[in-house]
Amino acid sequence: MSAAQTSRPDRATGTARARMARFLPSRRDYGLLRSAWKTDLFAGITVGIVALPLALAFGVSSGVGAEAGLITAVVAGLVAAVMGGSNVQVSGPTGAMVVVLAPVVAAHGVGSIALVSVLAGLIVMILGVSGLGRAVAFIPWPVVEGFTLGIAAIIFLQQVPLATGTEATPGHNTFLAAVESASQATVPAVLQTLAVVAGVAAVMYLLPKLSKALPASLIAVLLATVAAEVLALDIPRIGALPHSLPAPSMPSLDPGALGGLLMPAVSIATLAAIESLLSARVASGMAGPDGRPSGAYSPDRELTGQGLASIAAGFFGGMPATGAIARTAVNVRSGAKTRLAAMVHALVLLAIIYLAAGLVGRIPLAALAGILMVTATRMVSRHTVTAILRSTRADAAVFVITAFITVAFDLIVAIQIGFAAAAVFTLRTFASLSGVRREAVPEPTLPGDEHIAIFRLDGAMFFGAAERVLQEIGQVKDIQVAIIRLSQLRMLDATGAHALVEVISALELRGVTVLLKGVQPQHLELVTNVGVIRSLRHHKHLFTSLPDAVQHARSHVLRNAAASA
Repeated sequence: MSAAQTSRPDRATGTARARMARFLPSRRDYGLLRSAWKTDLFAGITVGIVALPLALAFGVSSGVGAEAGLITAVVAGLVAAVMGGSNVQVSGPTGAMVVVLAPVVAAHGVGSIALVSVLAGLIVMILGVSGLGRAVAFIPWPVVEGFTLGIAAIIFLQQVPLATGTEATPGHNTFLAAVESASQATVPAVLQTLAVVAGVAAVMYLLPKLSKALPASLIAVLLATVAAEVLALDIPRIGALPHSLPAPSMPSLDPGALGGLLMPAVSIATLAAIESLLSARVASGMAGPDGRPSGAYSPDRELTGQGLASIAAGFFGGMPATGAIARTAVNVRSGAKTRLAAMVHALVLLAIIYLAAGLVGRIPLAALAGILMVTATRMVSRHTVTAILRSTRADAAVFVITAFITVAFDLIVAIQIGFAAAAVFTLRTFASLSGVRREAVPEPTLPGDEHIAIFRLDGAMFFGAAERVLQEIGQVKDIQVAIIRLSQLRMLDATGAHALVEVISALELRGVTVLLKGVQPQHLELVTNVGVIRSLRHHKHLFTSLPDAVQHARSHVLRNAAASA
């Protein structure tokens, strides 16, 4: 075997190792640890305190339970911190995931969530390994914001049963379930729960005005719990929580139920990938206390890390996890620079499980409802909504459609319809900017120039504009030579090239000689393969300069005049 043949497997092995290394932890992840460990430690403790009530609330709201929410924040938060693609991303249960999980719990039971978490995690990992992490950059802004508005509305409506002390009807539309729960509320229970919700909301809105350093959500929960205990309020509580982390185990696999869980797993994986990547992208440009951005991130590694996090959470009886923008923002603003902060956040929650599970179990569910209601209102920026609605009609329509579909039907369907609507409006805009213009024959004018027509194609010649261009050129009459200028054509696809073939063929059948001018180098192969050049009467009817094309056109007119004399 030659040296060259021997080196090929070595190069292939080296390439495979390099690709694999992109998804694995490295020293670069902790390059700033020596100088930033104290700040990271403080940031991690801060995020852990903020994450506690959110983890409990999201667990309860999804129907899986507060225990699952807390376990997910610990296990998934730790795994994603080590394996994810961002140095500052904090992962755990999120509001968007709650919206998807609640119908799954209603349809398949709480026991199905661990298996769904593992399945969704595997799908997210596949997305990361296959290099689809950067696809999130192609999601239009109005779709993302409409999606966010819809999620915020659903999260708010999901809290109505807890806020009124009633039971939600499984499987119902969120809005209808909220209305039904509110109608079933009874006095004095509803007054007590609403008072707790109002108190939590007041603390969360007013306390940051006094000091932004104080964890408003945690203080609100503590005050609500103390008030409920002192006043002996008869309202639902979280209930008993485990005093330790459960041992990992493989989720029970029921082949009969697997088919019914596959599509929910795909939806959850899609949502987890989108939310995690959007959160990481926002965090990468977010400035910390020193005014510096948190730095770049790896989209593909972020997906593999989040996939592993959901798988690990499923093994411990948790729920699917994603990158959480609220906790990530707190992490960045607290000065986090490395992954140590996210790890500390998970360890703080783990310590609470072991040391304060009994106290946490006394928290009123209405307090968690209040936290999520405030969180939902903060998810939507009034300035952002105003900016989109004032932008263009197309973008405003995409925003409204996405938000409505999210609330009325399904999250993934909303993204699909929103993306499709944005694509349709964008193509319509491209088509309106594209067209054909007839130009005058350059001076000095000569006899016979009235039989020459010069057409300039502008913008994009693609499937959305080709038919209109074909009709406009085909309507021209009383000409002997048509010069079609392609030098201003920015985009050309196969449909557009085929339309050119049809235009040339139709004109040639009418006895009109067609000359092409200015075929751009990037379009030459396409027009050749589709048959544009072959449809010309002569291969020399292809020109690079307009004067040459006009001179050739005039020679045709003179020849026709001589022949008819």
